[in-house]
Amino acid sequence: MITLPMTNLAVCPLCLGGNGFGWTAEAAESQGVLDAYAAAGGNFIDTADMYSEWAPGHVGGESETIIGNWMQSRGNRAKMVIATKVSKLSTRPGLSRENISAACDDSLRRLQTDYIDIYYSHRDIAETPMEETLGAYAELIAAGKVRYIAASQHSGARLQQALDISAANGLPAYIGLQDQYNLIYRQPFESEQQPVLAE
Repeated sequence: MITLPMTNLAVCPLCLGGNGFGWTAEAAESQGVLDAYAAAGGNFIDTADMYSEWAPGHVGGESETIIGNWMQSRGNRAKMVIATKVSKLSTRPGLSRENISAACDDSLRRLQTDYIDIYYSHRDIAETPMEETLGAYAELIAAGKVRYIAASQHSGARLQQALDISAANGLPAYIGLQDQYNLIYRQPFESEQQPVLAE
């Protein structure tokens, strides 16, 4: 286990992505994957409210629902670190205060829990003031609905701006960045995101 910096979350270094749950893996298959992951010592599961809205006949929330049903049936919520996201579901788009609050409640209901360990801004929304977004997260943290916040699909400059606003206004700060990065797809992480994270 490792402890994520700036948190008290001890997680398996290999996080299980849930974007295939209810899409390329049906509910029973998904629960089998979750069981195998937990049996191997895994405790860190990532999903999003929009998984898997893109599949024919889906409306979003399918992955969260499967994960919630699994945790409920196994009685293991307290052992799991759950990360989910807001802003890309077509029926709950954006990072406004109202949308974040409503989307969080939707995710909590589907996940059958009263708190989210890490709540991501799934993509940057330049039209919404960051102060509003971070203020909305502050309210959720104060209410005990969210423990930590993180970012996804944010440029290095916008991530730095968010961190500066958090520091200047006493607002919660993003504790991580989730973006595509591998041996083939190396940019923009190495050129602009990594320096912000290192600092």
